[in-house]
Amino acid sequence: MFHFKSILAAGAAAVALSACVDTSTATPVSAVAADRNVIITNATGRTIWRFYGSRVTTSSWEEDILGSSILPNGDSVNINFDDGTGSCNFDMKAEFRDGTSIVQPNINVCTVSRVTFR
Repeated sequence: MFHFKSILAAGAAAVALSACVDTSTATPVSAVAADRNVIITNATGRTIWRFYGSRVTTSSWEEDILGSSILPNGDSVNINFDDGTGSCNFDMKAEFRDGTSIVQPNINVCTVSRVTFR
């Protein structure tokens, strides 16, 4: 089971995301860091209703990290991808209200601290 914690920049629990990695603003972090926190920014123009992150070695999306929250366009959320396995590579999926989604595969959360979904 994965344990994710998400905190919005304003302190509220709301998340909406679109998936694209903006490597020009990626901030490397140590692979031996105690956590795997990644700031997810929604720059899609739409609200993200569900967000999933799963190790690349799994075949399912696990649970919706946002739970009952959403991520509005323009907002960011801090997600800790430390699932206790030591894994660094995760697939990320942002899902919108109409059921469409954006998948960003194989994000190394040990070396990237920011991901922007566009």
